[in-house]
Amino acid sequence: MTHSYHIHGMTCYGCRNHVEDVLSKVEGVKEVNVDLSKAEATITMDSHIPLEKFQKALQDDGGTYSIHHLDDHHQGDIEPSTTNNNSGTGVFYCPMHCEADKTYNKPGDCPVCGMPLVEEQTSTLQNKQQWTCPMHPEIVKDAPGACPICGMDLVPKKADSSAEEKSYKALLKKFKIAVGFTLPIFLIAMSDMLKPNPLFLLMKQTYWNWVQFALSLPVVFYATWMFFERAYKSIKTWNLNMFTLIGMGSGVAWIFSVFGLFFPDFFPAQFKTDSGAVHVYFEAATVILTLVLLGQVLEARAHSKTNSAVKALLQLAPNKATKVVDGTDHVVSIDQIEIHDILKVKPGEKIPVDGKITEGSTSIDESMITGEPLPVSKSIGDNVNSGTINGNQSFLMKAEKVGSDTLLSQIIDMVNTASRSRAPIQKLADKVSAYFVPIVVIISIITFIVWAIYGPEPVYVYAFVNAIAVLIIACPCALGLATPMSVMVGVGKGAQNGVLIKNADALEKMKQVDTLIIDKTGTITEGNPSVEKVGVFGDQSDEAQILKFMVSISSNSEHPLAEAILNYGKEKNMTILKTETFSAVTGKGVTAKIQNKKIAFGNSKMMEQVGAKLTDNITKVTRKFQEQVKTVSYLAIDTAVVGYIVISDKIKSSSAKAIKTLQDHGINVIMLTGDNKETAQAVASEVHLSDFKAHMLPEDKLNEVEYLQNQGKVVAMAGDGINDAPALAKSDVGIAMGTGTDVAIESAMITLVKGDLHGIVKARNLSESVMKNIKQNLFFALIYNTIGVPVAAGVLFPVFGILLSPMIAALAMSFSSVSVITNALRLRQIKI
Repeated sequence: MTHSYHIHGMTCYGCRNHVEDVLSKVEGVKEVNVDLSKAEATITMDSHIPLEKFQKALQDDGGTYSIHHLDDHHQGDIEPSTTNNNSGTGVFYCPMHCEADKTYNKPGDCPVCGMPLVEEQTSTLQNKQQWTCPMHPEIVKDAPGACPICGMDLVPKKADSSAEEKSYKALLKKFKIAVGFTLPIFLIAMSDMLKPNPLFLLMKQTYWNWVQFALSLPVVFYATWMFFERAYKSIKTWNLNMFTLIGMGSGVAWIFSVFGLFFPDFFPAQFKTDSGAVHVYFEAATVILTLVLLGQVLEARAHSKTNSAVKALLQLAPNKATKVVDGTDHVVSIDQIEIHDILKVKPGEKIPVDGKITEGSTSIDESMITGEPLPVSKSIGDNVNSGTINGNQSFLMKAEKVGSDTLLSQIIDMVNTASRSRAPIQKLADKVSAYFVPIVVIISIITFIVWAIYGPEPVYVYAFVNAIAVLIIACPCALGLATPMSVMVGVGKGAQNGVLIKNADALEKMKQVDTLIIDKTGTITEGNPSVEKVGVFGDQSDEAQILKFMVSISSNSEHPLAEAILNYGKEKNMTILKTETFSAVTGKGVTAKIQNKKIAFGNSKMMEQVGAKLTDNITKVTRKFQEQVKTVSYLAIDTAVVGYIVISDKIKSSSAKAIKTLQDHGINVIMLTGDNKETAQAVASEVHLSDFKAHMLPEDKLNEVEYLQNQGKVVAMAGDGINDAPALAKSDVGIAMGTGTDVAIESAMITLVKGDLHGIVKARNLSESVMKNIKQNLFFALIYNTIGVPVAAGVLFPVFGILLSPMIAALAMSFSSVSVITNALRLRQIKI
């Protein structure tokens, strides 16, 4: 029998091979095939083997990988870390994305790189407002009211600190303790530079060494002990990382010092001072550990700013709303709102959920989700979104989407998902990182040997110190953080400007795009069509009946044009006739049977399909509308064309300018539309497009994308309808208009909230800025390690007499990761 399972924790083909090897050794397993891209293992076995047996095999191997049934939720468990032992109920992930998009439900350390896991910012963590009594804090309610004990009004409860903030405070506390004990050790060691040493007048150097040893204990075994835990775990699981090097370097220095303190006679004279005491390195070990801890503190603070965009979006979500019940206002918690509830939004308030205005009109500031600063006028029937801010007039609205279904929640979820994704350029860092630590350890050993053979006296002291400096200065984390930090900040920046990135792959590919295909309706045009005219061929008295057929058959369609026709029918008080055998022909139109008559309604291709001929007279009447950028649909009864309807859709004011900007970037813009050639020609002329094709069915658009890709083009496709979905999915970068259908948005890699072509310009600018920032980070990380390791090894000593103290190496290493994050944070200031 054969079963398939999810494997979490694999990052490379080495992981895949290792997992295959471990699982194949489980008793009863005949064959194991692991697919890295799908993170799946297909296992053939003699008889059913319980999942727990496979889990135990992987756990005994070190716990780096985990196995689950295919239908299990994609989350792992991890034991709480000593550095982040605050309970958590959110989602935690590695900032270096060592395990791709794997997440954990508890705080802790990444089992691969050892970095503290980061808490994902979600609305469930921040926007659950509760009320408490100022006199009796044990009273906590989900809604405002009076205290049942003393009767005082309940006040909003202050939100608990996030796991991220708690982790930072815990690290800061440990850093203060480390500094308090490290500083006197450092002063004792540095006093030896004074001749005569004033401390030796108080007691012998041996006793001062014992004082340093005692002071080092809280630093090593409390404040920075987590570094040694991570180092041990990295060696046990053979996921060698930064903490492997730190643990080895500082650990060797401290153990050497302790051994020298307890067994001084073991060491030769060159390891001893003039007083006969062994030269100890307590100050080097503790200063190194304290400086690394400083780096972790600064990194925790800097890292909290990388997801500031998500935090800003979360702050938009209100935690309460005014619900209208039987004409009475009730202030309720946001999670008490249900679909179809009527809500009152007062001037200046945040809109609580997504819905439609049912009474009143106003202007709404939507800049926080579209990036556009000007308020938008809204009236009855218009959509409003959670988190946007009402102007100076009250209105009533009906809730249509609540909780995680609101646009704001979907934006936050998309940003979080994209922030955890891996850009293709990160593969370079992954390849280097795989060999980084072993190479550094080898260089350290070579450094010791070379200095022991060719170094000046005392040779072993020089060899020991420089070998430690090599271990300490190397920083694989700077390399690992280079890409994900820029992606996280860039994705957040895009979200603030109405550009939603589904994954980092889209962010990287957008810069490479040289061909852009765009749809007409809803992309170049407003996407809000309206009926301008209804015409008939033949007896004018049939106009009402023909319109009734048009409205009736459109009542079954989801096409945007159908909605415009339905709205027009309501204005004319048209009754809807019963339809039978309704069928929608994508890209052409619809057919049905009404009052025992075969009705076809659609474009010229629809007429051709049902055998209804468009005469020269009919074509002459309708062409003038098509040349005015208007869409004409025909109605045929049986095989006779009896009427037409003219629908206009205004071209967006920004379309021409956006297309010109994209063309200036060297992008070839092509319009593909299902509309007729005359309308397509008129639209293309107005937006200065020379390349367009009309009468394009969904399969034609898909074929066009494939054709261009076969020509070596990197193709982006922008659209908003169901007929665009296949081409969106096939293109290198699919771009959906946020005003379009869910199918189009689901098929796309980038979504433009406002549904404006200018958003593509923003996406392109964002992609260029992020990729430039990533390359800067990778360059810095590679150059830092390329220069730092040889300098620490002592290559400058023969010519310049320069050596790098392990403590200076620790300082440089600590600030390398912070520098990468700081550079990524510059993306918050760019203008796209």
